[in-house]
Amino acid sequence: MAAIAAIVFIALYFVEAGYGMLFDKKWGLPIPNKIAWICMEAPVFIVMFLLWNGSERQFETVPFLIFLFFELHYFQRSFIFPLLIKGKSKMPAGIMLMGITFNLLNGYMQGEWIFYLAPQDMYTKSWLHSPQFIVGTILFFTGMAINIQSDHIVRHLRKPGDTNHYLPKKGLFKYVTSANYFGEIVEWCGFAILTWSASGAVFAWWTFANLVPRANTIYHKYKAMFGNELENRKRVIPFIY
Repeated sequence: MAAIAAIVFIALYFVEAGYGMLFDKKWGLPIPNKIAWICMEAPVFIVMFLLWNGSERQFETVPFLIFLFFELHYFQRSFIFPLLIKGKSKMPAGIMLMGITFNLLNGYMQGEWIFYLAPQDMYTKSWLHSPQFIVGTILFFTGMAINIQSDHIVRHLRKPGDTNHYLPKKGLFKYVTSANYFGEIVEWCGFAILTWSASGAVFAWWTFANLVPRANTIYHKYKAMFGNELENRKRVIPFIY
């Protein structure tokens, strides 16, 4: 998974993943965005639930909390975010299917570690007081808040019926052109820290590898459309890149 992410990271600097403002029908049959997002994100929510449900550790305090954190993100992403999407935008079926594949693999990888492979003496109640859990949890929820706020800002850039593109300027969009991606990167880095696991680290690396090149493409799209309005804004990591 880590090696594939490295390939994806490099490839996405040369090939645009054609969804959202980069929509390209060459990636497959267009699917309404609401349906595509639900189909793409719900599988990981279900996989994690099934792995949790079949585990003897399901009500141990720390694994249960990690489970709730993970499922909270994907409940929002699977069943709330898609229903808030405005307009009639679409996603190519190819992108949706790749998303489903990744989410199934990633959900299995995270759930297997948390509920089956982690050492029995790792996620005891004392883990709640560890620097990893405390710092990771703060980062996780900070990233989630940034992601949700940024999506809200983007969603309200247009009035009903408007199909034009606008430069978001509120929140962390003052500093980067892809604040929503920054939030998601922070969130899953936090998850990697709070679980202190190879599976969490691979997920954080995948998030970075997928979103940073895409943020670069979006930055150049915005630069072509809005020019000097970008001022000193970075792509995805404030003040850095």
